[in-house]
Amino acid sequence: MTASSSNRSPHSKSRSTQDIGILAEAIVAQWLIGQGWQILQRRWHCRWGELDLIAQIESSRLQPTQAALAFVEVKARSSGNWDNGGLLAITPQKQAKLWQAAQFFLADRPHLADLPCRFDVALVKCQRSSGSPDIPTISIQSGQISVPVELGKRVPIEGYRLTLQHYIPAAFD
Repeated sequence: MTASSSNRSPHSKSRSTQDIGILAEAIVAQWLIGQGWQILQRRWHCRWGELDLIAQIESSRLQPTQAALAFVEVKARSSGNWDNGGLLAITPQKQAKLWQAAQFFLADRPHLADLPCRFDVALVKCQRSSGSPDIPTISIQSGQISVPVELGKRVPIEGYRLTLQHYIPAAFD
């Protein structure tokens, strides 16, 4: 599924929360790839919910405090939100659901079950783009973008400016 404007009604003025989530996940995935991670799954579903991104890094690239498998929860928020950029939305109940979903994921993949795992959180700031012609807009295809993503740097993508504000490794071990 792509997050293109053709998925919306021609009368719709803004993207759905789900579409913005897809854009946010795409920039976080691109950032992770730039950090040496491989994206194994995006938006993996089970009865306990959804795991936004599941990433793996080769053991040869590990530092002592890193894990080999990361379950990444992505939160996209606009300025002035109520929940500290999405961080407060990751309640103990949400953490328990993510943990259960991760267990289901690993149960179906015994070759990954013995890897050290962690739960990371990515906080993405989202602003509607002013449409200025001097700011090129990146298009997203098949959930991927083609530009490097840097922490704290805006990415103009499909009518929005997204910024990976914070990446928190092992956010709730």
